[in-house]
Amino acid sequence: MHLREISIVFASQFILLPSTFILMKLTTLITLASIVLGLVSLNAADDRPNILFIFTDDHAPHSISAYDGWLKKVRATPTIDKLAAEGMLFVNSFCTNSICGPSRAVIQTGKHSHKNGFMNNGNSFDWNQQTFPKLLQKAGYQTAIYGKSHLKGKPQGYDSWAVLPGQGLYYNPDFITPEGQVMIEGYCTDLVTDMAVDFLKEERDDDKPFMLMVQHKAPHRNWMPALRHLDLYDNIVIPEPDTLFDNWSDNASAARHQELEIDRHMHINFDLFVDLTADFEDPTPNKPADRSAWNNMKRMTPEQMKAWRAAYGPRDAALHAANLKGKDLVRWKYQRYVKNYLRSLKGVDESVERLLATLAELSLDENTIVIYSSDQGFYIGDHGWFDKRWMYEESLKMPFIVKWPGTIKAGSKNHLMIQNLDYAPTFLDVAGASIPADIQGVA
Repeated sequence: MHLREISIVFASQFILLPSTFILMKLTTLITLASIVLGLVSLNAADDRPNILFIFTDDHAPHSISAYDGWLKKVRATPTIDKLAAEGMLFVNSFCTNSICGPSRAVIQTGKHSHKNGFMNNGNSFDWNQQTFPKLLQKAGYQTAIYGKSHLKGKPQGYDSWAVLPGQGLYYNPDFITPEGQVMIEGYCTDLVTDMAVDFLKEERDDDKPFMLMVQHKAPHRNWMPALRHLDLYDNIVIPEPDTLFDNWSDNASAARHQELEIDRHMHINFDLFVDLTADFEDPTPNKPADRSAWNNMKRMTPEQMKAWRAAYGPRDAALHAANLKGKDLVRWKYQRYVKNYLRSLKGVDESVERLLATLAELSLDENTIVIYSSDQGFYIGDHGWFDKRWMYEESLKMPFIVKWPGTIKAGSKNHLMIQNLDYAPTFLDVAGASIPADIQGVA
């Protein structure tokens, strides 16, 4: 039995200034946190901490009240806020590459995109390469992943898995499993949570510590909430960001030539579900980049579609009657967008609540590290934009909250900089596994 000090450190990483494209390279090591794991025998598997890694898609930290953003008053994520109050919130958490697949590949490997071979969503991840779940398996951990992988191919390094093909669907999604592809009726966030709970209750090996990755599609575009949340926030006006009508006059010239604008690029039908069968002039006539919501609605059950139309139909009729133009229409689109985004997050917050309750029910809560994070940030009307394909802090900042009972001080905040590059070696260090020299992150 001995004390083990774990320090999360990184060197020579990059800080992105929010108003420029200049990357400044750090020349000194920064120690982000030093926390003591007391009296742990690395030879006794049941003494090592479990790891529950809850991971979302496109979740901007400023939509979490604990991060003190301009959406704080909405209180959209009470359970995640409670997790922060019981653990440590990392204020300056960044991704290395603000695109879904590349960010996930960095986490799997602890290597930058050019090293792991997955630089954009068009690439295919080489699952034969070294990943931290494979190394955890060798160290005696039971591993599982459920939900969005977005790395193509069948996951390796997991004892149990079921992943969405590509982006996946919110309603009645397909899952790729070891037995083949299956469609499961229901709402994706709930289904992924069901799988994780089943793993904890039915598949978990009591003689091994586990590393469970719960990877939600939400709140990715096209922001389709669960049926039970379709009317959430109906009676309130969500605060607008100060830069909703930004004209980018103080930005680099390229900022005026993007395809991220709520005004010109957010599609009224494909992104916001507005029924265009009535007489309405579509202000976004260009071909939409993402038709997933439209395709998803085609495979809804009659009962699901009835509930969907009952919620959105009256709102669409009111929009048609109002005949909004200019800034009034932008404000309407923003409200429809941000409410659906936050409604989608409500399902995630409920998932976190259920997972934490399951840990407590199984008496696993005191020896499980619970981490909440996302693959990158997002523009929630910031600069008049949505999406994440622009190198400002709103897209590169990602939430990172850690609860570790008995080790991390409740309600603490860390203001030093961390990156998703460091997750893999940190997980290995927690497990007492050796960290290969070619991993670029630092534990």
